[in-house]
Amino acid sequence: MIKIMSLLPVESLLSRLRGRECVFAAGGSLFRLGDVVRLLHFVRSGTIHLVRYHDDGSALILQRARQGLILAEASVYSTRYHCDARAETSAITWAVSRNDVRKQLADSPQLSEAWASYLAHEVQRARLQAEILSLKTVAARLSAWIAWNGSLPSKGRWSLIALEIGVSPEALYREIANRQRDRSHR
Repeated sequence: MIKIMSLLPVESLLSRLRGRECVFAAGGSLFRLGDVVRLLHFVRSGTIHLVRYHDDGSALILQRARQGLILAEASVYSTRYHCDARAETSAITWAVSRNDVRKQLADSPQLSEAWASYLAHEVQRARLQAEILSLKTVAARLSAWIAWNGSLPSKGRWSLIALEIGVSPEALYREIANRQRDRSHR
């Protein structure tokens, strides 16, 4: 995965705020669409997905927050969540009050600067994700995803990539099989 910047300034500043450690089992819910925003979660370990479910049952992963990332950072400026958050793996977060974060942003130029930098880099990441989704073929989307993330995860995690790149799991599996077949014929 591309490391655009060190997030230590934001982590350091958020960890100074009064908060608590939260532990989530794989599959556990952090919040649901429409819940009142009370906390901001900084991911210390594990992976947490922001997911939007559609009426037809399909899902779109909006964020894949890993260690060092802030989950649903835009929620600092909302009163209610616009999606669900689910621990994809067991995860630990440092949770701080949304209101405390807002107060600190208003009172601390240092935190405001680190926060603005963090948000700018998240915009860059989101634009890259949008570019991947704009690609026409499964092959092109998968190639871009691999270029961004480095390599494929274990086979049991491939369906999550399908969600991220906006293709069916079956189409992704066919593309991976084609690539494996092409490599073995070289």
